[in-house]
Amino acid sequence: MTNHKKLSASAGSVVVARSEFHQERGGAIPTSALHSIHIAPIELDVAKRLLVEHHYLHSIPGGTQISLGAFVEDSLLGVLTFGVGPTNAHRLVVGAGRRDCVTLTRLWLSDELPRNSESRVLGIALRSLAKATTLKFVLTYADPSAEHMGTIYQASNWIYIGESQASSLLDFGDGVPRNGRTVGHMFGTHSVKHFRKHGVNVTRIPQVPKHRYIYFLDKSWRDQLKPEQLAYPKKED
Repeated sequence: MTNHKKLSASAGSVVVARSEFHQERGGAIPTSALHSIHIAPIELDVAKRLLVEHHYLHSIPGGTQISLGAFVEDSLLGVLTFGVGPTNAHRLVVGAGRRDCVTLTRLWLSDELPRNSESRVLGIALRSLAKATTLKFVLTYADPSAEHMGTIYQASNWIYIGESQASSLLDFGDGVPRNGRTVGHMFGTHSVKHFRKHGVNVTRIPQVPKHRYIYFLDKSWRDQLKPEQLAYPKKED
């Protein structure tokens, strides 16, 4: 597991509630309230419940190591999760080990927050990781099949390093697509052959390559990046 100095995925419990903040105001959080936004660890099951309900993938990845909540006053209005990511992701940076990096795997914010809140929330989370952990860099992926180009990462000055290799998701017949890492954490293997041998009908769902971004929490590691920094991708007109 990643070496954390302060942040913990199993921090004290957090009560999940829309709270009186929304009820009293009867609408979205005002933009001025963003100045009071803060990030704090939340329990994994709290993060999972919100992501399953609200995130477009309706799941939380296996191997999640850090789950953070975005709060305005006492209202929990967002979730960020970080996990192990691809097995050899650390090899993108010379001299890095698995404990030096983490992957941003989920980011969800309530519609109660103003538009364009993602960059601010993400910036606060990254500063928290830089201060409270020994992590050197963070990776993340944007899925063009979901019309995601990584706009929030571009706005936050992440480095674009091209597309990942295309992979497949696995469908066990429940309508929930899962990536191989999540399946491996759940069952100890992601071998389709293994599941079919034991009578489990698994279907592969081909995926398109995803856009890869990297952010250095420790700026002194920037020069050790192996891939070339590329121009940000843009949506075609």
